[in-house]
Amino acid sequence: MKILVPVDGSPYTKRMLAYLAAHDEWLGGLHQYTVLHSVPAVPPRAAAVLDKDVLKSYYDDEAEKVLKTVRTFFGKQKIAAEFVAKVGPAADTIVSVLKKGKYDLVIMGSHGHSSLGNLVLGSVATKVMAHSETPVLLVR
Repeated sequence: MKILVPVDGSPYTKRMLAYLAAHDEWLGGLHQYTVLHSVPAVPPRAAAVLDKDVLKSYYDDEAEKVLKTVRTFFGKQKIAAEFVAKVGPAADTIVSVLKKGKYDLVIMGSHGHSSLGNLVLGSVATKVMAHSETPVLLVR
């Protein structure tokens, strides 16, 4: 099964990783994992005055802060995974990668807001579920 694992470095990501570790059916060589982190874009006016190499370095550093921990987790579990960092709004980035990569499943952590909370605050998980044809496994 081809699985996309969006991560943001939050406690909800850690909870989702703990879920993976606790359930043997997700471990092993049966699945192909892609770990995705979406780095928020620097506002266009600020980005315009920055050197492109500086901006790229910033995005790479921000992604690595999150991916390093997840890479360590996958290594300890002996799970092979591809690690991808993209720049942009998280939900849009996840949906775009899902459509292009033809994934079978998304496994992601969720804050677990109520319906009212999602309405007021928005939710990456809610947006992904609304715009994706791929099944989504939410871990709260």
